[in-house]
Amino acid sequence: MNNIPDYYEYKKLLKERLSPERYQHSLAVADEAYRLAQKYDANTDKCYLAGLLHDITKNASKEEHLNIFKTFGIILNDVEKNAQKLWHAISGAAFVKYILLINDDEIIDAIRYHTTAKQDMSKTALILYLADFTSADRNYNDVDIMRKLVDISLIDALKYALSYSINDLINNKKMIHVDTVNLYNQILLKG
Repeated sequence: MNNIPDYYEYKKLLKERLSPERYQHSLAVADEAYRLAQKYDANTDKCYLAGLLHDITKNASKEEHLNIFKTFGIILNDVEKNAQKLWHAISGAAFVKYILLINDDEIIDAIRYHTTAKQDMSKTALILYLADFTSADRNYNDVDIMRKLVDISLIDALKYALSYSINDLINNKKMIHVDTVNLYNQILLKG
């Protein structure tokens, strides 16, 4: 990965905004996104930058999230209102677009949907979603299965990731975002 841009200023900002663990996670996801972009012929710079910035508001306070939503006219649906774990993806996309002034819809969209996924994701968004599952710092039960799948097929890895996420949400009696359900159904319909 010798050609990875440095993005010094973004890394400096992330160090200021994130816990040390979350900062390391952001670097690990960026590296994995870059690797997957190379493997699957996607834009390596976009994937790396989306990976780097995907959790930029992860350690933000509730007040900061709410302020970002209000300032940029973001209206949460009922599931989002009641699932603060999803807020960082929504506020992070707005932060990257309106505060960092990154005007790239693919990067913004990838950050916005890195937690829920959605139908018809771009390759950048798909890679970020899966890089977040398979980065070197991850250690959940099925991570080895996910890492094997992501090296075989993005779609097979996506199917497994969605099933894993949906089952986890059901087992923990948590709501499932409609975007996740819609993508899962889309994949089943395509066969």
